[in-house]
Amino acid sequence: MSTDNAADVDLLVIGAGPTGLFATYYAGFRGFRVGVVDSLPELGGQITAMYPEKQILDVAGFPSVKGRDLVEGLVAQASTAHPTYFLDRTAMTLHEDPEDGYVTVGLDDGTEVRAKAVLVTAGIGKFSPRPLPAGEGWLGRGLEFFVPSFAPYVGKDVVIVGGGDSAFDWALHLEPVARSVTLVHRRDAFRAHQRTVDAVQASSVEIVTRAEVSAIRGNGVVESIEITVDGETTERPAQAIVAALGFVADLGPLQKWGLDVEKRHLVVDSSMRTNLPRVFAAGDITEYPGKVRLIAVGFGEAATAVNNAAVVIDPTAHVFPGHSSEGS
Repeated sequence: MSTDNAADVDLLVIGAGPTGLFATYYAGFRGFRVGVVDSLPELGGQITAMYPEKQILDVAGFPSVKGRDLVEGLVAQASTAHPTYFLDRTAMTLHEDPEDGYVTVGLDDGTEVRAKAVLVTAGIGKFSPRPLPAGEGWLGRGLEFFVPSFAPYVGKDVVIVGGGDSAFDWALHLEPVARSVTLVHRRDAFRAHQRTVDAVQASSVEIVTRAEVSAIRGNGVVESIEITVDGETTERPAQAIVAALGFVADLGPLQKWGLDVEKRHLVVDSSMRTNLPRVFAAGDITEYPGKVRLIAVGFGEAATAVNNAAVVIDPTAHVFPGHSSEGS
């Protein structure tokens, strides 16, 4: 892995999550010089920042793989491309010069990167967790939005607030290590995958619906919570609270680059090209009819984008070079 303050590359990948890392590998496989920009200081995107211990179930060939292990494999695979990494830096500006055939991307530290093509794999963009109304002042004192490690929850009474995939995933993973796990949700219906819901319902996790956390109590750290169900409030012990209420996404500077945006996503065609000729996109940030947001889908979109960007980078290149397996 190399880092730099300035560079000319064939392909600049903006976003170092799973899709961006696979795109980096694939661009190297096609023989291109690759640069990778990410606003986080570490590789792996949301997985590294939010759920490195989570078991991921939608990657082909892996019935179940821990997020940390998936990122480790993707980083090792991407390293074969010998990319230049621009980490802890945000892409702020993009200027396409039709005369010299390059796109110039300006970073927030003043670095300028020139690329023949750009691939945006920035996930949901800059994200911030939705706050727990009763949790003001308790963040870091027993209240958290992410679970990067299970160790702090061993032997504790844990309350998880939310009804989506993250809430149920954390409930399932923390149940074996915590003293007790309670999942609180404001509705009877859940947004999580039914398979995970079924697994949690079959476990010792207590699910409380039509409910909300109305107050948090403790002396410096969380010691108990109040849960209100149908207007009736009860207090129960809790030393840890995970607020899994989703995120507010913001595309940030990307919105000023002249890209077509729909519902905070970049509109692409079947080649993963945006409305700008040298800018492509892949992964969760993309929007097109029938779009499915899975890691596995992002991998396929990355390969499609790189192969079509290849013709932009080198007009003599073929869109599809053949299979990447040895001996093909």
